[in-house]
Amino acid sequence: MSKVDQLKRVEVAALQDLSVGIGKRVNVSGEEIALFKQKGGTVSAIQNSCPHKGGPLSEGIVSGEHVFCPLHDWKINMKDGQVQAPDVGCVKKYEVEIVGEKVYIFVD
Repeated sequence: MSKVDQLKRVEVAALQDLSVGIGKRVNVSGEEIALFKQKGGTVSAIQNSCPHKGGPLSEGIVSGEHVFCPLHDWKINMKDGQVQAPDVGCVKKYEVEIVGEKVYIFVD
């Protein structure tokens, strides 16, 4: 059984409600999560809090696969949640599934 099989699938958005380059904040089981629609229709989901000072990443500037924290410009990869050098750290990344027009994430 894979890790995803052990997690709970939660519907978080409709694909048409997401825009490329603009984050959307959702709240699932008390966790704030930032959704980002990419070119090509894929969606990334990461913790909505920068590891530096807790800036809301859903309000950050998106460039390709990265989002820049609106508070101090930390650069975070939306695919793996890793902070880019010279800064260090990471945010939680969530698995995403798109079924038709519905966007689901997997949570504990």
